[in-house]
Amino acid sequence: MMPLKKKRRIQIIVLAAGSLALSTGLIGYAMRDGINFFRSPAQILAEPPVATEVFRIGGLVEEGSLVRGEGETVSFRVTDGGASIPVTYTGILPDLFEEGQGMVGQGRYVDGTFEASEILAKHDETYMPKEVIDALKDQGVYVDPQAPDAGHQAAPVTN
Repeated sequence: MMPLKKKRRIQIIVLAAGSLALSTGLIGYAMRDGINFFRSPAQILAEPPVATEVFRIGGLVEEGSLVRGEGETVSFRVTDGGASIPVTYTGILPDLFEEGQGMVGQGRYVDGTFEASEILAKHDETYMPKEVIDALKDQGVYVDPQAPDAGHQAAPVTN
């Protein structure tokens, strides 16, 4: 026969383990809709997501692609230097949104077009979301604005 003290200790451990498992399950269930994955345009073209999946896309707004429709509908293309995805958005764009600048959009990829429900623009002259910088670095087109020779080719040395 097991002593009462040992029996109580086992009951407490089992209860604590059950409570931990239950709370972990509840946290995971609550977060299932709050997690949105980031994808670059090249990743979307390589592996198109299902139309019901909500995710984030990021990159640069392609030059000459911004078209303002009737009302609040706007369409443009977002690029990471390797691929370009058409985007439509109905709503008011952030003040800092413009062509050639960084952006992140949240929405769904339906029939070859990203239908954004939210658009975020860069904050200042040098801000760009980390995910966008990583995607641009992977494509080999990112230029660090803090570098002394950012955007400039080195001049040939002549003697």
